[in-house]
Amino acid sequence: MLKARILIVEDEFVEANNLQQILEREGYIVTGIGRSVAAALKLIERKRPDLVMLDIHLQGNLTGIDLANQLRNMKIGFVYLSANSNKPILEAAKQTLPYGFLVKPFRAKDVLVTLDVALYIHQQKQNPPAKRDLHRTDEQESAQELGNIISRCPIMDQVLENVRIVSSTDTSVLILGESGTGKELVARAIHKLSNRSKKAFVVVNCGALPANLIESELFGHEKGAFTGAMSSRIGKFELADGGTIFLDEIGELPPDLQVKFLRVLQEKEIERIGGQTKKVNVRIIAATNRDLDEEVAAQRFRLDLYYRLNVFPVSMPPLRQRKEDIPILARYFLNRYSLLNNKDVHGFSDEVLDKLIAHDWPGNVRQLENMMERSVLLASGPIVSSIVLPKEKNSHQIHSDEERIRTLDENERDHVISVLKMCNWRVAGHEGAADLLKVNVNTLNSRIKKLGIVKQLHK
Repeated sequence: MLKARILIVEDEFVEANNLQQILEREGYIVTGIGRSVAAALKLIERKRPDLVMLDIHLQGNLTGIDLANQLRNMKIGFVYLSANSNKPILEAAKQTLPYGFLVKPFRAKDVLVTLDVALYIHQQKQNPPAKRDLHRTDEQESAQELGNIISRCPIMDQVLENVRIVSSTDTSVLILGESGTGKELVARAIHKLSNRSKKAFVVVNCGALPANLIESELFGHEKGAFTGAMSSRIGKFELADGGTIFLDEIGELPPDLQVKFLRVLQEKEIERIGGQTKKVNVRIIAATNRDLDEEVAAQRFRLDLYYRLNVFPVSMPPLRQRKEDIPILARYFLNRYSLLNNKDVHGFSDEVLDKLIAHDWPGNVRQLENMMERSVLLASGPIVSSIVLPKEKNSHQIHSDEERIRTLDENERDHVISVLKMCNWRVAGHEGAADLLKVNVNTLNSRIKKLGIVKQLHK
Protein backbone atom coordinates (compact mmCIF):
# COMPACT_ATOMS: atom_id res chain seq x y z
CA MET A 1 0.00 0.00 0.00
CA LEU A 2 1.33 3.45 -1.01
CA LYS A 3 2.36 5.53 1.99
CA ALA A 4 1.19 9.11 2.50
CA ARG A 5 2.86 12.21 1.04
CA ILE A 6 4.46 14.36 3.74
CA LEU A 7 5.76 17.93 3.46
CA ILE A 8 8.40 18.99 6.00
CA VAL A 9 8.46 22.69 6.95
CA GLU A 10 11.55 23.16 9.11
CA ASP A 11 14.27 25.81 8.91
CA GLU A 12 17.02 23.78 10.63
CA PHE A 13 18.83 21.58 8.11
CA VAL A 14 19.90 18.84 10.55
CA GLU A 15 16.41 18.44 12.04
CA ALA A 16 14.74 18.43 8.62
CA ASN A 17 17.22 15.92 7.19
CA ASN A 18 16.83 13.63 10.20
CA LEU A 19 13.05 13.76 9.89
CA GLN A 20 13.21 13.04 6.16
CA GLN A 21 15.35 9.94 6.76
CA ILE A 22 12.95 8.62 9.41
CA LEU A 23 9.97 9.05 7.08
CA GLU A 24 11.58 7.64 3.94
CA ARG A 25 12.89 4.58 5.79
CA GLU A 26 9.29 3.84 6.71
CA GLY A 27 8.13 4.26 3.11
CA TYR A 28 6.55 7.70 3.31
CA ILE A 29 6.95 10.07 0.34
CA VAL A 30 8.56 13.37 1.36
CA THR A 31 7.30 15.96 -1.14
CA GLY A 32 9.90 18.52 -0.11
CA ILE A 33 11.46 20.59 2.67
CA GLY A 34 10.43 24.22 3.11
CA ARG A 35 12.41 26.67 5.25
CA SER A 36 9.77 29.42 5.23
CA VAL A 37 6.03 29.90 4.80
CA ALA A 38 6.52 31.20 1.25
CA ALA A 39 8.66 28.20 0.27
CA ALA A 40 6.14 25.80 1.84
CA LEU A 41 3.23 27.32 -0.10
CA LYS A 42 5.13 26.92 -3.37
CA LEU A 43 5.82 23.26 -2.57
CA ILE A 44 2.14 22.69 -1.73
CA GLU A 45 1.10 24.29 -5.02
CA ARG A 46 3.49 22.03 -6.92
CA LYS A 47 2.51 18.79 -5.13
CA ARG A 48 -0.25 18.72 -2.55
CA PRO A 49 0.79 16.69 0.55
CA ASP A 50 -1.46 14.52 2.69
CA LEU A 51 0.07 15.98 5.85
CA VAL A 52 2.51 18.72 6.86
CA MET A 53 5.08 18.42 9.64
CA LEU A 54 5.43 22.02 10.69
CA ASP A 55 7.99 23.88 12.81
CA ILE A 56 6.71 26.95 14.64
CA HIS A 57 9.79 29.16 14.12
CA LEU A 58 10.72 29.54 10.44
CA GLN A 59 12.79 31.80 8.22
CA GLY A 60 11.16 35.13 7.36
CA ASN A 61 8.50 37.18 9.13
CA LEU A 62 5.78 34.52 9.14
CA THR A 63 5.65 31.60 11.57
CA GLY A 64 4.40 28.04 11.39
CA ILE A 65 1.25 29.23 13.18
CA ASP A 66 0.54 31.60 10.28
CA LEU A 67 0.94 28.72 7.83
CA ALA A 68 -1.24 26.46 9.99
CA ASN A 69 -4.21 28.80 9.57
CA GLN A 70 -3.81 28.58 5.79
CA LEU A 71 -3.47 24.78 5.94
CA ARG A 72 -6.77 24.53 7.79
CA ASN A 73 -8.48 26.48 4.99
CA MET A 74 -6.88 24.10 2.47
CA LYS A 75 -8.09 21.11 4.53
CA ILE A 76 -4.51 19.83 4.91
CA GLY A 77 -3.67 18.26 8.25
CA PHE A 78 -0.53 19.19 10.16
CA VAL A 79 1.60 18.23 13.16
CA TYR A 80 3.74 20.79 14.97
CA LEU A 81 7.47 20.36 15.56
CA SER A 82 8.66 22.39 18.52
CA ALA A 83 10.88 22.73 21.55
CA ASN A 84 9.23 25.93 22.76
CA SER A 85 7.67 26.16 26.23
CA ASN A 86 6.44 29.76 25.94
CA LYS A 87 2.81 29.74 27.08
CA PRO A 88 1.41 32.33 24.61
CA ILE A 89 3.01 30.43 21.71
CA LEU A 90 1.64 27.10 22.95
CA GLU A 91 -1.82 28.65 23.32
CA ALA A 92 -1.69 30.17 19.83
CA ALA A 93 -0.54 26.84 18.38
CA LYS A 94 -3.35 24.93 20.09
CA GLN A 95 -5.95 27.33 18.65
CA THR A 96 -5.04 26.15 15.15
CA LEU A 97 -6.18 22.59 16.04
CA PRO A 98 -3.12 20.54 15.04
CA TYR A 99 -3.26 16.76 14.94
CA GLY A 100 -0.31 16.53 17.30
CA PHE A 101 2.95 17.96 18.66
CA LEU A 102 6.43 16.49 18.31
CA VAL A 103 9.20 17.64 20.61
CA LYS A 104 12.77 18.07 19.36
CA PRO A 105 15.04 16.16 19.10
CA PHE A 106 12.91 13.62 17.25
CA ARG A 107 12.78 9.94 18.11
CA ALA A 108 11.78 7.70 15.18
CA LYS A 109 9.25 5.85 17.34
CA ASP A 110 7.48 9.04 18.40
CA VAL A 111 7.46 10.44 14.87
CA LEU A 112 5.84 7.33 13.40
CA VAL A 113 3.22 6.92 16.12
CA THR A 114 2.26 10.60 15.93
CA LEU A 115 2.09 10.43 12.15
CA ASP A 116 -0.10 7.29 12.17
CA VAL A 117 -2.57 8.91 14.57
CA ALA A 118 -2.58 12.22 12.66
CA LEU A 119 -3.23 10.55 9.31
CA TYR A 120 -5.99 8.40 10.80
CA ILE A 121 -7.77 11.42 12.33
CA HIS A 122 -7.41 13.39 9.09
CA GLN A 123 -8.86 10.52 7.07
CA GLN A 124 -11.81 10.22 9.44
CA LYS A 125 -12.52 13.93 9.14
CA GLN A 126 -12.28 13.94 5.36
CA ASN A 127 -14.28 10.72 4.89
CA PRO A 128 -16.38 10.29 8.02
CA PRO A 129 -17.79 6.76 8.43
CA ALA A 130 -21.48 6.25 9.03
CA LYS A 131 -21.92 7.12 12.68
CA ARG A 132 -23.44 4.64 15.03
CA ASP A 133 -26.15 6.30 17.10
CA LEU A 134 -24.28 5.71 20.34
CA HIS A 135 -25.70 8.50 22.43
CA ARG A 136 -29.01 9.41 20.84
CA THR A 137 -30.88 6.24 21.75
CA ASP A 138 -32.18 5.61 25.23
CA GLU A 139 -29.89 6.37 28.15
CA GLN A 140 -29.42 2.77 29.30
CA GLU A 141 -28.22 1.60 25.87
CA SER A 142 -25.77 4.51 25.55
CA ALA A 143 -24.49 3.97 29.07
CA GLN A 144 -23.84 0.29 28.46
CA GLU A 145 -21.96 0.80 25.19
CA LEU A 146 -19.64 3.62 26.25
CA GLY A 147 -19.11 2.91 29.92
CA ASN A 148 -21.85 5.14 31.40
CA ILE A 149 -21.05 8.12 29.16
CA ILE A 150 -24.49 9.59 28.56
CA SER A 151 -25.06 12.52 26.22
CA ARG A 152 -27.41 13.97 23.64
CA CYS A 153 -25.43 17.19 23.45
CA PRO A 154 -23.70 18.20 20.18
CA ILE A 155 -20.62 19.41 22.09
CA MET A 156 -20.02 15.81 23.19
CA ASP A 157 -20.16 14.43 19.64
CA GLN A 158 -16.47 15.12 19.07
CA VAL A 159 -15.54 13.67 22.45
CA LEU A 160 -17.32 10.41 21.70
CA GLU A 161 -15.91 10.33 18.18
CA ASN A 162 -12.40 10.80 19.60
CA VAL A 163 -13.01 7.93 22.02
CA ARG A 164 -13.90 5.66 19.11
CA ILE A 165 -10.92 6.81 17.02
CA VAL A 166 -8.23 6.49 19.67
CA SER A 167 -9.51 3.25 21.20
CA SER A 168 -8.33 1.31 18.14
CA THR A 169 -4.74 2.50 18.61
CA ASP A 170 -2.13 2.08 21.35
CA THR A 171 -1.19 5.75 21.49
CA SER A 172 -1.07 7.64 24.78
CA VAL A 173 -4.10 9.79 25.59
CA LEU A 174 -4.32 12.96 27.69
CA ILE A 175 -7.79 13.75 29.05
CA LEU A 176 -8.30 17.36 30.08
CA GLY A 177 -11.18 18.87 32.03
CA GLU A 178 -12.45 20.22 35.32
CA SER A 179 -13.02 17.96 38.30
CA GLY A 180 -16.19 15.91 38.02
CA THR A 181 -16.53 16.03 34.23
CA GLY A 182 -16.06 12.29 33.75
CA LYS A 183 -12.41 11.89 32.80
CA GLU A 184 -12.15 8.42 34.33
CA LEU A 185 -15.31 7.31 32.49
CA VAL A 186 -13.67 8.33 29.21
CA ALA A 187 -10.51 6.42 30.13
CA ARG A 188 -12.55 3.31 30.92
CA ALA A 189 -14.48 3.64 27.66
CA ILE A 190 -11.24 3.84 25.65
CA HIS A 191 -9.97 0.71 27.40
CA LYS A 192 -13.28 -1.13 26.93
CA LEU A 193 -13.33 -0.45 23.18
CA SER A 194 -9.64 -1.32 22.70
CA ASN A 195 -8.01 -4.68 21.97
CA ARG A 196 -6.75 -4.59 25.59
CA SER A 197 -10.27 -4.77 27.03
CA LYS A 198 -9.77 -8.30 28.41
CA LYS A 199 -6.68 -7.21 30.35
CA ALA A 200 -6.31 -5.08 33.48
CA PHE A 201 -7.42 -1.46 33.80
CA VAL A 202 -5.39 0.02 36.65
CA VAL A 203 -6.27 3.41 38.17
CA VAL A 204 -3.69 5.56 39.98
CA ASN A 205 -4.53 8.91 41.55
CA CYS A 206 -1.17 10.69 41.51
CA GLY A 207 -2.51 13.50 43.71
CA ALA A 208 -3.54 11.13 46.51
CA LEU A 209 -0.19 9.35 46.91
CA PRO A 210 2.36 10.62 49.46
CA ALA A 211 5.50 11.95 47.76
CA ASN A 212 7.75 9.37 49.42
CA LEU A 213 5.56 6.46 48.22
CA ILE A 214 4.73 7.44 44.63
CA GLU A 215 7.79 5.79 43.08
CA SER A 216 7.21 2.51 44.94
CA GLU A 217 3.50 2.56 44.05
CA LEU A 218 4.12 3.13 40.36
CA PHE A 219 7.25 1.08 39.75
CA GLY A 220 7.43 -1.35 42.70
CA HIS A 221 10.46 -2.25 44.83
CA GLU A 222 12.68 -5.17 45.75
CA LYS A 223 13.05 -6.62 49.22
CA GLY A 224 15.50 -4.55 51.27
CA ALA A 225 15.51 -1.66 48.76
CA PHE A 226 14.82 0.77 51.62
CA THR A 227 14.03 0.72 55.33
CA GLY A 228 10.74 -1.10 55.82
CA ALA A 229 10.83 -2.96 52.49
CA MET A 230 10.36 -6.39 54.06
CA SER A 231 9.33 -8.01 50.78
CA SER A 232 9.27 -7.31 47.06
CA ARG A 233 6.31 -5.44 45.68
CA ILE A 234 4.90 -5.15 42.16
CA GLY A 235 4.10 -1.60 41.05
CA LYS A 236 1.04 -0.37 39.21
CA PHE A 237 2.76 -0.43 35.81
CA GLU A 238 3.54 -4.13 36.16
CA LEU A 239 -0.02 -4.81 37.34
CA ALA A 240 -1.26 -3.13 34.16
CA ASP A 241 1.08 -5.13 31.88
CA GLY A 242 -0.86 -6.06 28.74
CA GLY A 243 -3.65 -3.66 29.68
CA THR A 244 -4.16 0.02 30.44
CA ILE A 245 -2.98 2.27 33.25
CA PHE A 246 -4.96 5.43 34.01
CA LEU A 247 -2.90 8.11 35.75
CA ASP A 248 -5.33 10.63 37.19
CA GLU A 249 -4.06 14.07 38.27
CA ILE A 250 -0.84 13.63 36.30
CA GLY A 251 -0.06 17.30 36.94
CA GLU A 252 0.68 16.39 40.57
CA LEU A 253 3.60 14.11 39.64
CA PRO A 254 6.88 15.40 41.18
CA PRO A 255 9.60 16.50 38.71
CA ASP A 256 11.99 13.61 39.45
CA LEU A 257 9.25 11.06 38.77
CA GLN A 258 8.25 12.88 35.60
CA VAL A 259 11.67 11.84 34.24
CA LYS A 260 11.03 8.17 35.11
CA PHE A 261 7.53 8.33 33.69
CA LEU A 262 8.94 9.79 30.47
CA ARG A 263 11.21 6.74 30.25
CA VAL A 264 8.19 4.45 30.45
CA LEU A 265 6.55 6.36 27.60
CA GLN A 266 9.69 6.27 25.46
CA GLU A 267 11.23 2.89 26.20
CA LYS A 268 8.25 0.93 27.55
CA GLU A 269 10.33 -0.20 30.50
CA ILE A 270 10.29 0.37 34.25
CA GLU A 271 12.84 -0.03 37.01
CA ARG A 272 11.81 -1.25 40.44
CA ILE A 273 13.48 0.52 43.36
CA GLY A 274 16.59 -1.54 44.09
CA GLY A 275 16.00 -3.78 41.07
CA GLN A 276 16.60 -4.22 37.36
CA THR A 277 14.78 -2.70 34.41
CA LYS A 278 11.86 -4.63 32.97
CA LYS A 279 9.90 -4.20 29.74
CA VAL A 280 6.16 -3.55 30.12
CA ASN A 281 3.44 -3.60 27.49
CA VAL A 282 1.03 -1.00 28.80
CA ARG A 283 -1.24 1.61 27.28
CA ILE A 284 -1.05 4.93 29.14
CA ILE A 285 -4.00 7.26 29.64
CA ALA A 286 -3.42 10.35 31.77
CA ALA A 287 -5.78 13.04 33.04
CA THR A 288 -5.54 16.39 34.77
CA ASN A 289 -7.69 19.34 35.76
CA ARG A 290 -4.64 21.60 35.72
CA ASP A 291 -3.61 23.94 32.93
CA LEU A 292 -0.53 22.03 31.74
CA ASP A 293 0.49 24.88 29.42
CA GLU A 294 0.81 27.04 32.53
CA GLU A 295 2.61 24.29 34.41
CA VAL A 296 5.11 23.91 31.55
CA ALA A 297 5.67 27.66 31.36
CA ALA A 298 6.32 27.71 35.12
CA GLN A 299 8.75 24.77 34.70
CA ARG A 300 6.72 22.57 37.04
CA PHE A 301 5.90 20.10 34.25
CA ARG A 302 8.40 18.85 31.69
CA LEU A 303 7.86 20.07 28.14
CA ASP A 304 9.01 16.79 26.56
CA LEU A 305 6.61 14.81 28.78
CA TYR A 306 3.77 17.21 27.95
CA TYR A 307 4.28 16.75 24.21
CA ARG A 308 4.53 12.98 24.44
CA LEU A 309 1.35 12.77 26.49
CA ASN A 310 -0.42 15.29 24.30
CA VAL A 311 -0.32 13.18 21.12
CA PHE A 312 -4.10 12.71 21.37
CA PRO A 313 -5.79 15.13 23.80
CA VAL A 314 -9.46 14.69 24.71
CA SER A 315 -11.12 17.72 26.31
CA MET A 316 -14.14 17.14 28.52
CA PRO A 317 -16.61 20.06 28.53
CA PRO A 318 -18.01 21.21 31.88
CA LEU A 319 -21.66 20.43 32.61
CA ARG A 320 -22.62 24.13 32.33
CA GLN A 321 -21.83 23.81 28.61
CA ARG A 322 -24.03 20.69 28.30
CA LYS A 323 -27.36 22.05 29.54
CA GLU A 324 -29.40 19.69 27.34
CA ASP A 325 -27.71 16.73 29.07
CA ILE A 326 -28.81 17.74 32.57
CA PRO A 327 -32.35 16.22 32.39
CA ILE A 328 -31.21 12.83 31.04
CA LEU A 329 -28.26 12.64 33.46
CA ALA A 330 -30.50 13.60 36.37
CA ARG A 331 -33.06 10.91 35.44
CA TYR A 332 -30.31 8.33 34.96
CA PHE A 333 -28.89 8.98 38.45
CA LEU A 334 -32.37 9.20 39.97
CA ASN A 335 -33.28 5.75 38.58
CA ARG A 336 -29.93 4.33 39.65
CA TYR A 337 -30.19 5.44 43.28
CA SER A 338 -33.88 4.55 43.48
CA LEU A 339 -32.98 0.96 42.65
CA LEU A 340 -30.04 0.93 45.07
CA ASN A 341 -32.23 2.23 47.90
CA ASN A 342 -35.35 0.17 47.05
CA LYS A 343 -37.43 3.33 46.54
CA ASP A 344 -39.90 4.24 43.79
CA VAL A 345 -38.70 7.71 42.77
CA HIS A 346 -38.91 8.20 39.03
CA GLY A 347 -39.37 11.85 38.10
CA PHE A 348 -39.16 15.57 38.82
CA SER A 349 -41.67 18.38 38.99
CA ASP A 350 -41.33 21.02 36.25
CA GLU A 351 -40.08 23.52 38.84
CA VAL A 352 -37.29 21.19 40.02
CA LEU A 353 -36.25 20.38 36.46
CA ASP A 354 -36.05 24.08 35.61
CA LYS A 355 -33.85 24.65 38.66
CA LEU A 356 -31.53 21.79 37.70
CA ILE A 357 -31.12 23.14 34.17
CA ALA A 358 -30.53 26.71 35.33
CA HIS A 359 -27.91 25.74 37.92
CA ASP A 360 -24.24 26.22 36.97
CA TRP A 361 -22.92 22.95 38.51
CA PRO A 362 -19.33 23.97 39.42
CA GLY A 363 -18.74 20.36 40.55
CA ASN A 364 -20.02 19.13 37.17
CA VAL A 365 -21.53 15.65 36.68
CA ARG A 366 -20.18 14.35 39.99
CA GLN A 367 -22.02 17.12 41.87
CA LEU A 368 -25.24 16.39 39.96
CA GLU A 369 -24.92 12.69 40.82
CA ASN A 370 -24.44 13.45 44.51
CA MET A 371 -27.47 15.75 44.44
CA MET A 372 -29.61 13.03 42.86
CA GLU A 373 -28.54 10.49 45.48
CA ARG A 374 -29.53 12.97 48.21
CA SER A 375 -32.86 13.69 46.47
CA VAL A 376 -33.75 9.98 46.43
CA LEU A 377 -33.00 9.62 50.12
CA LEU A 378 -35.12 12.68 51.00
CA ALA A 379 -38.01 11.98 48.61
CA SER A 380 -41.35 11.14 50.28
CA GLY A 381 -43.12 10.20 47.03
CA PRO A 382 -42.48 9.12 43.44
CA ILE A 383 -41.77 12.68 42.23
CA VAL A 384 -39.01 15.02 43.46
CA SER A 385 -41.08 18.14 44.02
CA SER A 386 -38.54 20.36 45.79
CA ILE A 387 -34.79 20.68 45.85
CA VAL A 388 -32.31 22.94 47.61
CA LEU A 389 -29.27 23.69 45.44
CA PRO A 390 -26.03 25.13 46.80
CA LYS A 391 -25.37 28.80 46.12
CA GLU A 392 -23.36 29.39 42.99
CA LYS A 393 -19.92 30.91 43.42
CA ASN A 394 -19.04 31.21 39.72
CA SER A 395 -15.80 29.38 40.41
CA HIS A 396 -15.16 28.80 36.70
CA GLN A 397 -15.31 32.55 36.06
CA ILE A 398 -12.95 33.30 38.92
CA HIS A 399 -10.43 30.79 37.63
CA SER A 400 -10.55 32.34 34.16
CA ASP A 401 -9.70 35.82 35.45
CA GLU A 402 -6.15 37.06 35.75
CA GLU A 403 -6.64 37.37 39.53
CA ARG A 404 -7.76 33.79 39.96
CA ILE A 405 -7.87 32.05 43.32
CA ARG A 406 -4.57 30.30 43.96
CA THR A 407 -4.56 26.64 44.96
CA LEU A 408 -3.32 25.46 48.36
CA ASP A 409 -0.28 23.86 46.71
CA GLU A 410 0.60 27.12 44.94
CA ASN A 411 0.36 29.11 48.17
CA GLU A 412 2.31 26.48 50.10
CA ARG A 413 4.99 26.37 47.39
CA ASP A 414 5.51 30.15 47.46
CA HIS A 415 5.63 30.19 51.26
CA VAL A 416 8.17 27.35 51.45
CA ILE A 417 10.36 29.05 48.81
CA SER A 418 10.29 32.36 50.70
CA VAL A 419 11.36 30.63 53.94
CA LEU A 420 14.11 28.67 52.13
CA LYS A 421 15.46 31.93 50.70
CA MET A 422 15.51 33.45 54.18
CA CYS A 423 17.59 30.47 55.34
CA ASN A 424 19.88 30.56 52.31
CA TRP A 425 18.22 27.28 51.22
CA ARG A 426 19.28 25.45 54.37
CA VAL A 427 16.62 22.93 55.43
CA ALA A 428 18.04 21.30 58.60
CA GLY A 429 19.71 22.64 61.71
CA HIS A 430 19.09 25.56 64.04
CA GLU A 431 17.10 28.30 62.28
CA GLY A 432 16.94 26.18 59.14
CA ALA A 433 13.71 26.14 57.12
CA ALA A 434 12.33 23.09 58.98
CA ASP A 435 13.06 24.75 62.32
CA LEU A 436 11.29 27.99 61.30
CA LEU A 437 8.31 26.16 59.83
CA LYS A 438 8.05 23.88 62.88
CA VAL A 439 8.05 20.68 60.83
CA ASN A 440 10.20 17.56 60.71
CA VAL A 441 13.16 17.80 58.31
CA ASN A 442 12.07 14.67 56.43
CA THR A 443 8.53 16.02 56.13
CA LEU A 444 9.78 19.29 54.68
CA ASN A 445 12.12 17.53 52.23
CA SER A 446 9.15 15.42 51.11
CA ARG A 447 7.01 18.52 50.56
CA ILE A 448 9.84 20.26 48.66
CA LYS A 449 10.03 17.23 46.37
CA LYS A 450 6.25 17.01 45.98
CA LEU A 451 5.90 20.73 45.17
CA GLY A 452 8.68 20.61 42.57
CA ILE A 453 10.86 23.19 44.31
CA VAL A 454 14.35 23.38 42.82
CA LYS A 455 16.92 25.79 44.19
CA GLN A 456 18.48 26.69 40.85
CA LEU A 457 15.19 28.00 39.52
CA HIS A 458 14.86 30.61 42.23
CA LYS A 459 18.26 32.16 42.65
